[in-house]
Amino acid sequence: MKTPFTIGRMMFGGYFLYNGIHHFVQTKEIAQYAAAKHVPKPDLMVRATGAAMVIGGTSILLGLKPKYGAGAIIGFLASVSPWMHGFWADEDPQAKQADMVHFAKNLALLGGALALAGVEEPWPASLSRKKTFAQKVKKTAWKVLAA
Repeated sequence: MKTPFTIGRMMFGGYFLYNGIHHFVQTKEIAQYAAAKHVPKPDLMVRATGAAMVIGGTSILLGLKPKYGAGAIIGFLASVSPWMHGFWADEDPQAKQADMVHFAKNLALLGGALALAGVEEPWPASLSRKKTFAQKVKKTAWKVLAA
């Protein structure tokens, strides 16, 4: 069960890492789309959401403080989805359909992030499982002192 979980979490985290980087590489284009959706300060918001995705995606990908990473993704999806993909406000049928698809996709991703937030730590094959040299020395020192 560890292998499917590890592969799945790496794919999930990688998806957000990639899209977060994309927000920084294509800030101008994405900000224009956000402005069309009446997002205040679209340049700033695109960078902020990009940062949330990079932090969340990296955290889940590496298994490093994954509950915080899942929280970043949950916050991103919960706030951005209704604003950017509010299909209920679209009058054009094609735009309504496209936004409905994106909203449903984000809802599924939100469910995945919520599920990951409930997984006990440390995760298999995560950076947080590896003990640093300082942690090993500290543990050994306590054993010596306790003897």
